[in-house]
Amino acid sequence: MYSDLPSVITWPLAATFGLIVGSFINVVVARLPGMLMMQWRREAREALALPQETDSDLPRVTLTTPRSRCPSCATPIAWHDNIPLLGYLKRRGRCAHCSEPISIQYPLIELASGALMLAVVMLNGLNGASVLLGIACLMLLTLALIDLRTQLLPDILTLPLLWLGLIYQLLFQPWLLESAVLGAVLGYLVLWGFYWVFKLITSKEGMGYGDFKLLAALGAWTGWEMLPLLLILSAGVGAVIGIIVQASIPKLRGQALPFGPFLAMAGWIMLLFGGYLMRFYQSLLLG
Repeated sequence: MYSDLPSVITWPLAATFGLIVGSFINVVVARLPGMLMMQWRREAREALALPQETDSDLPRVTLTTPRSRCPSCATPIAWHDNIPLLGYLKRRGRCAHCSEPISIQYPLIELASGALMLAVVMLNGLNGASVLLGIACLMLLTLALIDLRTQLLPDILTLPLLWLGLIYQLLFQPWLLESAVLGAVLGYLVLWGFYWVFKLITSKEGMGYGDFKLLAALGAWTGWEMLPLLLILSAGVGAVIGIIVQASIPKLRGQALPFGPFLAMAGWIMLLFGGYLMRFYQSLLLG
């Protein structure tokens, strides 16, 4: 039904929906790691038989409360200033109360989210498969941003992404379900193996378990046949960006960069253009 709508309607709808979700992604990226830390703290105190902290000792933060506030003066942001992209442009990137600048990351994330949803609908039309593909792309964006900020890839996002990939295959490509299951298994095991080989050789940890789960999730979405191309893309993108970042930002030289964002970038490429890339990749292998 929705696929019959003209692109002049579906494309703006997709971009607008992406902008709105991007505003929520800003909240998730800012609050979810802290919420998880508080949960782990409570669980650790319980395991150590320590008295639990009272509600007055800890701030009450969820994804919906408190309202979004200015990071400088903590004044709640009015609803009309919270409209994705337009609110930022209206205030010229400054708080309406204290006039301090607000980070440009907020509109950039909204734009990235809108662009991803627009790309999904432009390439696949507006249908059930596009809905799940769009959700996957937005979850990858959220994971990449959280990993950049905290070097965490939360199970609360990676595991649903994995199951959503299997559901997608079951509903829309059931002939690829076996490949997807193998992709999830091998995706985890490949990075798990790299992790232990690197640790045995260097006595250092080259990546975290969240990276294993993220590649497993991508394997569920793409199938095991695309795992080599996924790894080549993520390693290649990571190498190029790593060289640029460390050359242009001296304080980051010698520091390890999180691998999750590069896996997410490779995931977007494969989800959006995987069929074309796989045929090109196979043509190279076959000469």
